[in-house]
Amino acid sequence: MSPSQLPLHLSPGHTLGALTREETPAPMADATWYTASVEEQGLGYRFPTGALAGARYLTADFLVDGSQLVVLALRLQEGEDGPTFQLIFSALNQCSARLRMELSAVDQNRWQYPREGSCLKPMCGGDRVDLSRVDRMTLTVLRKGDEPARWCMTDFTAQVEEPPRLAESELVLPKGPLLDELGQSTLHQWPAKSKDAEEVVARLKGQLEAAANREWPEGFSRWGGWTGKRHQATGFFRTLQDEGRWWLVDPDGHPFWSSGMDCVTVDCQSAYQGLRPALSWMPDPEGEFRAIYGGGHGGGPTINYLAANLIRAFGPERYHECWAQIALGELRGMGFNTVANWSEWRIAKAAGFPYVRPLHPAFSRTPMVYRDFPDVFHPAFAEEAAEYAEDLRETADDPALIGYFLMNEPTWGFSAEAPAAGLLFNAPEGPCRRALRRFLAERYGSDEGMREAWGPEASLRAVETGWQSPLNRKAEADLKEFSSVMVARLFGGLTEACRKVDPNHLNLGARYYTVPPAWALEGMRCFDVFSMNCYNDHVPADLVTEIHRLLGVPVMVGEWHFGALDVGLPGSGIGRVKDQAARGQAFRYYVENAAAQPACVGVHYFTLYDESALGRFDGENWNIGFLDVCNRPYEPLQAAATETHRRLYDVARGAQPPFEDAPEYLPKVFL
Repeated sequence: MSPSQLPLHLSPGHTLGALTREETPAPMADATWYTASVEEQGLGYRFPTGALAGARYLTADFLVDGSQLVVLALRLQEGEDGPTFQLIFSALNQCSARLRMELSAVDQNRWQYPREGSCLKPMCGGDRVDLSRVDRMTLTVLRKGDEPARWCMTDFTAQVEEPPRLAESELVLPKGPLLDELGQSTLHQWPAKSKDAEEVVARLKGQLEAAANREWPEGFSRWGGWTGKRHQATGFFRTLQDEGRWWLVDPDGHPFWSSGMDCVTVDCQSAYQGLRPALSWMPDPEGEFRAIYGGGHGGGPTINYLAANLIRAFGPERYHECWAQIALGELRGMGFNTVANWSEWRIAKAAGFPYVRPLHPAFSRTPMVYRDFPDVFHPAFAEEAAEYAEDLRETADDPALIGYFLMNEPTWGFSAEAPAAGLLFNAPEGPCRRALRRFLAERYGSDEGMREAWGPEASLRAVETGWQSPLNRKAEADLKEFSSVMVARLFGGLTEACRKVDPNHLNLGARYYTVPPAWALEGMRCFDVFSMNCYNDHVPADLVTEIHRLLGVPVMVGEWHFGALDVGLPGSGIGRVKDQAARGQAFRYYVENAAAQPACVGVHYFTLYDESALGRFDGENWNIGFLDVCNRPYEPLQAAATETHRRLYDVARGAQPPFEDAPEYLPKVFL
């Protein structure tokens, strides 16, 4: 279809499963109500092959009913059995949203797109597809809570011009504003919901008064290690394998197992771009609450109701220092011994509280070859690695620093294909493509040899300049092998630069999302500790053992959590259980089973505070905190952490068995 035949309006041709279509009037013009009782129910669309080829955008308006998160999956497919591209997204409950999907997303060169207003966290997955071959589309409910998934929507439109964003004047809020003046959801009611500002102020002042008396459990060293044994003290944290058990060792020589808390910061930010009518209260940005306004990761405006509540209690000049005392007191009282990633690590540094810190690669002169993978053969890479490592100079001599993470969850790790395959289809001609050509030329010698392995359309010149042909198994295997070379150059180059600036602290790896494939793991031998973010029900012992066998280093978990849908948030988080009591059980089971594994040296919980019910910069709005936006602790979770940490070192050294009363784990509800 040529651009002159666009825009193209796409109406659903059939339903998938027992989806219900309603005749009830919708609050948006030209919208229809649908209800899915179970996941994977939805709508099917058919159109002539290639009808989307001339389009640049796919758009529709939505409004999700109820009060629990509903995650939708939009899939484009080449024929009945062909490759399938998937975009998953959601929307705030009781607030209209506009999906504006860039159809270039089918190239898979980008994993996540920015949140826009009420449209939350659009993420790509599945296969790369060719729009000239796509002839069908589905929209299904991918995940939902306990309620039926009910939403209304307009037809989709495929068009060349960029659709306008949904304006605030067009916003539909059937139940009024979504947040109250304290930052709590107006759509939810739960027993522990704070009633008013006076209650919150009294709580915060009481927490500050108690903070100075909160202490680590008996038997913890001044660094949070175990006083029952002592090894050689080096003045810094290090790793040690002692009688088959891996430990971190604190600066005074005591065995240390890192139980950490991520996001120790005044952070419950609500991203409100395009959503001002959803807020009940917005104070004067030039007045005493000016500190609550900021910009999110994507540059959009945010409002921080946690900070507002602290300012109510302590005033604009003292709120942050008072918060720091409260936060570190809460951690000590619950037994956490590490201020973990994404935190205000300078408050830990000032207090002598063990901490880790993240580094943030920002390659402005080194081109990206696939998603966020830099051209590691480009001459600017080494220069920028040296600049990146300079961030460590501030903490190079600090004994409280455990170590640093090189990066977080590289988006190339979320792809179904190896970085070299992504490079082949997406990157312009450059040093990395030329290196891949040399690699293949050494292996096959000529175009003829390459065609025998890769297929009749293969050529070394196409490897360097541009590639569009499908890949066979041999090609995929070769590209995985070259990806190992790329990964080794990436992490090896960053590690070398960091050790020149800071030879004292541990390289804690890259916080890979789950366990990497073998081709990626091979390039990670420069790490002192292998770190992964592991949102399973527990840390899988067989995989930890395998990583240790391959790399010879201990393993740390950089993120994990469990949430529920019984309080004031639409989403539970990645791990989900029934209620707050079950969150406590899940915490104990996860931490103690990890501590009992000889190759595991720590797990760091994500996060200290719940996310905003309006959603953070990307739209996450999960019950994953130890405290809510009003600084009220979730008491069952708090009690569970206290008990686990009281017996932590007995479990880690095998003197007591780990907690085994796991809760019931429920289907996940997350983006």
